[in-house]
Amino acid sequence: MTFIVFFLAAIIVIFAAIQLNKYGDVINQKSTLSGAMVGTFLIGGATSLPELTTSLTAVYIDNADIAVGNMLGSNVFNVLILMTFDFIYRKKRVFNTVEQTTHFPIAKTGFVMTSLLVIAILWDNSPSFFHIGFEMYLLIILYLFVVKKLDYEEEDIEVTSDLTLKQGVIRFISAAIVVFLAGSTLTISGDKIAEQTGMNSSFVGSFLIAAATSLPELVTVLAAFQMAKYSLAIGAILGSNLYNLQLLVITDIFHQKGAILNMTSLSNAMTALLGLMMIFLTIYALQRPLVKNVFIYALPSATTIVLYFIATYIMF
Repeated sequence: MTFIVFFLAAIIVIFAAIQLNKYGDVINQKSTLSGAMVGTFLIGGATSLPELTTSLTAVYIDNADIAVGNMLGSNVFNVLILMTFDFIYRKKRVFNTVEQTTHFPIAKTGFVMTSLLVIAILWDNSPSFFHIGFEMYLLIILYLFVVKKLDYEEEDIEVTSDLTLKQGVIRFISAAIVVFLAGSTLTISGDKIAEQTGMNSSFVGSFLIAAATSLPELVTVLAAFQMAKYSLAIGAILGSNLYNLQLLVITDIFHQKGAILNMTSLSNAMTALLGLMMIFLTIYALQRPLVKNVFIYALPSATTIVLYFIATYIMF
């Protein structure tokens, strides 16, 4: 019964998060207050709301492993999504066709941020201030630095929706409430699965819950690849990962018992290390010169997929 509840909650989260993205776009189109950056923030926040909801619920039920594992696992799963599509579309040589100037700094920042998390998890009793880990302050500084460094230009937004702004706001809020309720159910049932089966909570958070909350990104990337908007797909994944790490900061703020990474198991370090390796392969794929041989081109994405499934097996 617990598994049935888990999968039903996962389906509802996926559907509601897609609606969030849809109505967030309506608000972006119709609101005079929202420029391109506000719209991006709104939609980025909408697709990341399932991760935030599940992690905050995990804090409430005192399961730090699910709270941290969900965020780290979502980032890992996001990169898996990107590299899987890159492998499927390998003849298009996606990474060789996109502009590096925007994606490369974001990918490097993600690598540095994840490295900080690995150190904090492995460091027994890493320093904290006001019950928040020192590494969380560094994550905020790095995020603000990279956002300020990237030049976001205001652009005209094409109006394609027939809905009014009021309708968009009401439906966005309704979808957000559904995500909140279903996401909370997802976490609680995931905690029960770990308890009833003896599975590691880190595994449940990093792979089961994280996969479910990352499926809205799968829909976004699928649509982008089908329209040959490869830069949009890469940007969505890399940007979402940075955003998720800021949500981890929020999770730590709500975790009043001390720095959350000091209270998680070392299993989460493996998820973070897996994330590091996958980001490294993404950076390599982004910056290497044009590769004519399809087999050689596909090596980074194929390696990423294999690494993910090996890590999943070991964690299980």
